[in-house]
Amino acid sequence: MIKVRNLSKHFGALVVLKDISVDIKKGEIISVIGPSGTGKSTFLRCLNLLETPTGGSIFIDDIPLLDKHTNIPKLRQRMGMVFQSFNLYAHLSVLENLTIGPIKLLGKKKHEAELKARELLKLVGLVEKMESYPDELSGGQKQRVAIARCMAMEPEILLFDEPTSALDPTMVSEVLAVIRRLSREGMTMIIVSHEMEFVRNMSTRVFYMDEGLIYEEGPPQQIFDNPQKPKTKAFINRVRSLHIKITSRDYDLYAMQGEMEAFCEKHILSKRVTGYVLLMAEEVLGLQHNFSDIQLSLSYSEKEGTVELVCASAGTPVNPLKDNMEEDDIGLKLIQGRCKSVDYTYEDGKNILFLKIKVE
Repeated sequence: MIKVRNLSKHFGALVVLKDISVDIKKGEIISVIGPSGTGKSTFLRCLNLLETPTGGSIFIDDIPLLDKHTNIPKLRQRMGMVFQSFNLYAHLSVLENLTIGPIKLLGKKKHEAELKARELLKLVGLVEKMESYPDELSGGQKQRVAIARCMAMEPEILLFDEPTSALDPTMVSEVLAVIRRLSREGMTMIIVSHEMEFVRNMSTRVFYMDEGLIYEEGPPQQIFDNPQKPKTKAFINRVRSLHIKITSRDYDLYAMQGEMEAFCEKHILSKRVTGYVLLMAEEVLGLQHNFSDIQLSLSYSEKEGTVELVCASAGTPVNPLKDNMEEDDIGLKLIQGRCKSVDYTYEDGKNILFLKIKVE
């Protein structure tokens, strides 16, 4: 459905995209992931000519998008784009936001456009808000309206540019639920996203972008469980884990807890599990003697149903679970009671505790 050949994009001397060639089939759900500044959004914007490519070619059903004889406005109507900043018309109601495009650009009658708009608002769960204005909606509701507005133009392809990045964690799930429903209806979608669990569960293929290239592509199982290239491996490990360095006994407990809470919210862990994670981290640190070099790492395994907390501290071998520990120590009992397993090892001059916290 989409064929890209040798696509490049320069902004002056800055090279953002380099020689990208990919094919995207009808009904595919392509997720684009990678570090910030690697050209993910620019790639999306080039596909519908919000940015004009510097070189290369783009074909939509074998129609050359960049050919001077192509009816670009008509071809672009086949693509809808959802932005991270919603871009709704503030002076129009929700219903008017959905009908203005079909009436003015598709030539539909007002009654016909409103009937379709109501169907789409039902799809995204916002029929009751059709007379409201954007300022009266939450962020998640605005983004669902933006998706419905795209669908009102009857596109064959939907482009999502980080559709949840401007939302509070509590609103992310409602937008992702709408995208899941669209996927079940066979919509072709290209999604730039940092929601890794969503990407893993939703995509037919994943593009990992780095330094302006599609550095690696493949099914989600390959990209997340068996990436083939070094930068992909490093990125996947980084986004699935949280690392906190502590160099003083006077560390900022609240900043550490804030980072851990954000990690748990990102992985949609319950408040109860989040509370266990924070408690275990505090108890593990309470067992430490040397605070000059401590590394805390947090990772979540959906497959195992556990959150792994690893505490590595420099120094001579000291097992904090046994050495100088009374049997009735409350910290030890809390750790053992809340964890699926607790292990200790000494490697490379570091005492390392491995805690697997049960996700209930």
